[in-house]
Amino acid sequence: MADEVERKFRVDEVPRSLGDGTRLRQAYLAVDGDVEVRVRDQGGDHVLGVKGGRGLQRTEVEVAIGPSEFEELWALAADRRIAKTRHRIDLDDYVAEVDLYTGPLDGLVMVEVEFPSRREAEAFVPPPWFGEDVTDDPRWSNAALATSGPPPP
Repeated sequence: MADEVERKFRVDEVPRSLGDGTRLRQAYLAVDGDVEVRVRDQGGDHVLGVKGGRGLQRTEVEVAIGPSEFEELWALAADRRIAKTRHRIDLDDYVAEVDLYTGPLDGLVMVEVEFPSRREAEAFVPPPWFGEDVTDDPRWSNAALATSGPPPP
């Protein structure tokens, strides 16, 4: 199993010149406490993923699946889906993944940064446009957004 170390922020100011980005759609097949099972189509690449835990460091396992398996599993989660376009921006030693949501979450913009270690994640100073750090707020997880929508202001 692999650990993912990641911080997540609500974007205050969307950077200009994001480029085309990659369309993503994902559906949550099961959410049980801190464990999520999802399928994702990322520009034609399909994966079945499991995440466990909350906050800064989580377990993440992904397995490639074919398009037909994706479509069969996608159909099982009609009420637990999100769609977004992901843009990658280099930040010196890291990459910011800016997600512009569409559909029911249209207008929501989030940014995530993955780190090789917890120490680096904790030392990271985000640029001002990142906005509020919601890493430890489970209401902003993609699974929560897919099932409940964004939390009230």
